[in-house]
Amino acid sequence: MEIILLLFIFTLAAFLGFELISKVPSQLHTPLMSGSNAISGITIVGALIATAGTANSDFATVLGAVALFLATLNVVGGYVVTDRMLAMFKKKGDK
Repeated sequence: MEIILLLFIFTLAAFLGFELISKVPSQLHTPLMSGSNAISGITIVGALIATAGTANSDFATVLGAVALFLATLNVVGGYVVTDRMLAMFKKKGDK
């Protein structure tokens, strides 16, 4: 029964996230990505705790490692996109 509730919450969150992102104008996507890096930082901390051995099963450890990889990829990608966006506002002669 608990798995059904968790799947319902996951589905609801995915639908809500899609609806929210689709309503955001394209000019605001990059600043919002910068803000989401902080949220992914929290995910990294949780994944490190799960991967470090506080998890009770091998499945939780593997899931923590996958979460750690994906959250790190999201943070790095967000900073790369933000850096490219900020570079558009620099003058040609500035470094």
